[in-house]
Amino acid sequence: VSPADVRLSPLSDQGHSLTVGIGTPPQPRKLIVDTGSDLIWTQCKLSSSTAAAARHGSPPVYDPGESSTFAFLPCSDRLCQEGQFSFKNCTSKNRCVYEDVYGSAAAVGVLASESFTFGARRAVSLRLGFGCGALSAGSLIGATGILGLSPESLSLITQLKIQRFSYCLTPFADKKTSPLLFGAMADLSRHKTTGPIQTTAIVSNPVETVYYYVPLVGISLGHKRLAVPAASLAMRPDGGGGTIVDSGSTVAYLVEAAFEAVKEAVMDVVRLPVANRTVEDYELCFVLPRRTAAAAMEAVQVPPLVLHFDGGAAMVLPRDNYFQEPRAGLMCLAVGKTTDGSGVSIIGNVQQQNMHVLFDVQHHKFSFAPTQCDQI
Repeated sequence: VSPADVRLSPLSDQGHSLTVGIGTPPQPRKLIVDTGSDLIWTQCKLSSSTAAAARHGSPPVYDPGESSTFAFLPCSDRLCQEGQFSFKNCTSKNRCVYEDVYGSAAAVGVLASESFTFGARRAVSLRLGFGCGALSAGSLIGATGILGLSPESLSLITQLKIQRFSYCLTPFADKKTSPLLFGAMADLSRHKTTGPIQTTAIVSNPVETVYYYVPLVGISLGHKRLAVPAASLAMRPDGGGGTIVDSGSTVAYLVEAAFEAVKEAVMDVVRLPVANRTVEDYELCFVLPRRTAAAAMEAVQVPPLVLHFDGGAAMVLPRDNYFQEPRAGLMCLAVGKTTDGSGVSIIGNVQQQNMHVLFDVQHHKFSFAPTQCDQI
């Protein structure tokens, strides 16, 4: 796949998408790039009910009836057998139907195979298994589906036996594109970085195999190491805990002990009034001084938030990688508290912006370097 052609674009202020052509002839559709999902799926016009559900969000829906290469996968297919879904069933027509849950969204569908075309100038078409269905809850923020990049069997990475891949997410406000790179092209040293290339391990979790876990061991604000108990960040024997890298999650999430330490440290250094109400999903917001310039957050100086990994690698996050301005006059911490009982911490999309990150699936390594992503 030519890297010059496979470009990621910011989607709203929540994620990044890739436009792929689905079917023959190709129907261009936007899919959210998600390292925390295994399934490739898109909203489909399978029946009047799924078409109506798909119309609810309203970007154009892929129509298998217009494609000469669409085929349902039988229940005996490996993808149906190995797929880890919230719910799975085999119909009387030998079709594999599923339901999947993504954070606050849920999707139902049927497994199929189809030709996916990547790139424009030097297009490459590949046959992939995917989910054809509808969103039953939540929102796709203007996309029609999800491109799963996780290490699980249904993902693009596993289906195409991709041993390494990298991406560099542009900030939401920039509206500029950047590449998704595969194989030999996924090499941080081939591209100009604005800081050192650092590497830590991708840690295997025998219970939760769908995510890329990295060994987060501590957090600093500036030069001050925060009092975060290492045990609170560790992976538990039952598969809970640990830290994942998830391009499909907008903000970061930390377990309570780590979140409270970060919140307290941030409140110590940000000399602004705390907003007396939470905004959207943000747990801590500050009221920016009224200025004539629109971008008041740019005038606020804060030390970097530093994520320390086992082995010494440290991801240094400048202000724009851990604060957002969701509405004029408010500067909100783009770090939330893990509340679902899993004990999992998440390095989200905002933390990865202007950071070239590489997943070496074959050698279980995660590398990163600060980079001006729109220059790649």
